[in-house]
Amino acid sequence: MIEESKQTEQTENINANVTEESNNSAEMSADMETQLNSEVVTSDTTPEQETSSAAEAAEWEEMEAEIAALEQQVNLLKTQLEERTSQYMRIAADFDNFRKRSQKEKEELDQQVKCNTIGSLLPVVDNFERAQAQIKPQTEPEKNIHKSYQSIYKQMVTALKSLGVSPMRPKGQEFNPTLHEAAIQEPTNEYPEGTVIDELIPGYFLGEKVLRHAVVKVAAPGEHMVPSEESQPESPES
Repeated sequence: MIEESKQTEQTENINANVTEESNNSAEMSADMETQLNSEVVTSDTTPEQETSSAAEAAEWEEMEAEIAALEQQVNLLKTQLEERTSQYMRIAADFDNFRKRSQKEKEELDQQVKCNTIGSLLPVVDNFERAQAQIKPQTEPEKNIHKSYQSIYKQMVTALKSLGVSPMRPKGQEFNPTLHEAAIQEPTNEYPEGTVIDELIPGYFLGEKVLRHAVVKVAAPGEHMVPSEESQPESPES
């Protein structure tokens, strides 16, 4: 009986060990299955993440390329704008200079035409003045004729004044070659040398411009001028 009891106990121990080993094997199998499933899940997720990251990187590169292209286009447009602005400024300056030059040329041409037209009338005025100085009417009919052409002369003088014509009246002034034309040099002691002593043909201004030079007689040193004290040579006795 004792031996049977021992055999029974041994049998139970063996069965317990077998059961424990079976349980351990089952647990190990479950752990291995869980690990394998985890690896499978991990291996399935990683390529998607890598694909997403690659797509985002490619998108960023594309955006950076577009931004760089836009910046390059903006810089090009800025350069073109600066060039066009510079061209516009040059054209505007050239046009302004052209306008001023054209205006000046027009004014000079108008002035020249005016000078030529008025200058052609001056000999007529000269003839009226010579007639006034030389003709002395004696009879009443002669006086009437004289008055009639003198009235015409006055009208012409008034018209010339309204156009800006004025006489020079150089007598007594110092000779100026820009205004006067010396026809005669006359020795005299009454005027300093180089002084205009008479006007042979009247000179005129048109505004500030010389319309006609005055033909004048200019004073030269007199033949018997007494030298001044400063110009007299010192006496040997002194």
